[in-house]
Amino acid sequence: MTDLQSLPARSSKQAFHVVVESPGGSRVKIAYDQKLRAFKFSRPLVAGVCYPYDWGFIPGTVAPDGDPLDAMVFCDTPTFPGVVIECRALGVLRLKQNRKNAGGRERNDRLIAIPIETPRFNRFERQRTFRCAGARNSKIFFSRQRALKTKRPKSSGWGSAAQGERMIERCLCRSTECMAPQHKR
Repeated sequence: MTDLQSLPARSSKQAFHVVVESPGGSRVKIAYDQKLRAFKFSRPLVAGVCYPYDWGFIPGTVAPDGDPLDAMVFCDTPTFPGVVIECRALGVLRLKQNRKNAGGRERNDRLIAIPIETPRFNRFERQRTFRCAGARNSKIFFSRQRALKTKRPKSSGWGSAAQGERMIERCLCRSTECMAPQHKR
């Protein structure tokens, strides 16, 4: 199997790729393990909670937490782990949560994406439309999925599609910096 994290982040149409880990409707978190080059059971979600939409990552990126940038793909049809979806940014859900290994809180924003090849979703040109149609499910999901964990996420609003694109670019730059050789002075 190919290392899915090494796929290009951008498509020839200048959209971005999302590799699906946990499909919409899944009641377990599935995560891609780069060392195994396979999808691995991570944990069950809290009882009664399931992914409202496909959940995955943008290959070739490094988010502030050191992992590839996470993305939720807003679509009414779930896919499967390993499917690559060509997307565009719809918006950003701003979240703050407890730090993993230190005190205090940190931002851990979530990119909301939409497939470029779904004409019935062309009406979702702006994240304002998404806020009416799918945001409530996403916001509830992010707050409940970690109910038994120590992260205690709290939403602090929505960002635009342009802010989502800038977030991707920052994570691409971070990825390039991580791969660049370190120079001693």
